[in-house]
Amino acid sequence: MLTLFHHPFCPHSRFIRLALAEYGLEARLVEERVWDRREAFLMLNPAGNTPVLVEEGHPPVPGASIIAEYIDETQGAAFGERRLMPTDLRARVEVRRLTSWFNDKFFAEVSGPIVSERFYRRHMRIEQGGGPPNTDAIRAARANIRYHLSYIGWLAGRRDYLAGDHLSFADLAAAAHLSSIDYLGDVPWSEDEAAKTWYARVKSRPSFRALLADAVPGVPASKTYADLDF
Repeated sequence: MLTLFHHPFCPHSRFIRLALAEYGLEARLVEERVWDRREAFLMLNPAGNTPVLVEEGHPPVPGASIIAEYIDETQGAAFGERRLMPTDLRARVEVRRLTSWFNDKFFAEVSGPIVSERFYRRHMRIEQGGGPPNTDAIRAARANIRYHLSYIGWLAGRRDYLAGDHLSFADLAAAAHLSSIDYLGDVPWSEDEAAKTWYARVKSRPSFRALLADAVPGVPASKTYADLDF
């Protein structure tokens, strides 16, 4: 039995939800509000962030990159060309490079600030860092997304998928982070047709259905979020 401690808006959690779905793995989802610093959760992951995957009889697996590797090592070999981490060394480096680009750089410059300021802070107490959003941080993130979207379009225009010929962790990471801010209506899709076309392909996969069904009380989804023909 798999249990995933996650948050619906956490881009890293969304990445792992997509990876689990692509490998046909079901997990019990436990929503974790990391700002509450719940002691039982900190016992699973002292870093205090999501996601954390727990498999019965095994130690907890913390962090998106580590969980992705764990899933691939335990399940990937059976998927052949559909494996999310290719077997070729050079291809593996490229998948890891781009997965890190989105989970680290894109998160730091775009999805992290937008999600934190526009959603998390409204649910946090003042002593936890809650309060009105930092409009300067949101403005900077909205500026940064333009060059990231252009890079996605550049990759998508030269390859079948972002890292090569097949869907990989890189595509899922990019799509997960974009989905978090697309829910909030902060992706300027009209600025790069190649990026939009690539995202529409990934968004149409069965693994995405659960994410597109997410609904957060008080935070309505944008018009483009669940529309496959946006």
